[in-house]
Amino acid sequence: MWCLRMEVFEAVQKRRSVRAYQPTPVPMEKLLRVLEAGRLAPSASNIQPWHFIVVTDAEKREKLAQARFAKFLKEAPVVIVGCGDQKASPKWFMVDVAIAMQNMVLTATSMGLGTCWVGSFDENQVRELLKIPENYQVVALLALGYPREKFDFTGKVLHLFRRRKPLEKIVSFEEFGRKQ
Repeated sequence: MWCLRMEVFEAVQKRRSVRAYQPTPVPMEKLLRVLEAGRLAPSASNIQPWHFIVVTDAEKREKLAQARFAKFLKEAPVVIVGCGDQKASPKWFMVDVAIAMQNMVLTATSMGLGTCWVGSFDENQVRELLKIPENYQVVALLALGYPREKFDFTGKVLHLFRRRKPLEKIVSFEEFGRKQ
């Protein structure tokens, strides 16, 4: 049995978007644990409308990396493509897949792996490349691997000007705008 190395809240605090990866492969035991975390996620009416495609093939990762903000996918040893069955759960498939993928992100973080949620992709290209059936929609891609230290000037500048909002700016009690 795998033992997680940190508390959930600590994983939430430590999670960051990783855009530089070591070439080290992700051990199957860790990959399966990340996928299991997705499988255990809640879903509307317990429909579980998700399907996850694990992409480790370098040529396929290179093709997935052709999107404008996804160049780093070619160096991530694993890309998980999260798809949702829009026929099984037309109203909730996107939310359900997002919840499952967030479970994966936090589990990966707890095991010392880095992730980056990617929404920059051409759905038709991904669908064709991975032979995704019509009833499934690609919701997001998730890069997964061991982080590589790289100076990220854009990220540093962005975080300097876009800090996390304080709780009192994003929380109301009983009705919008009402403070405690």
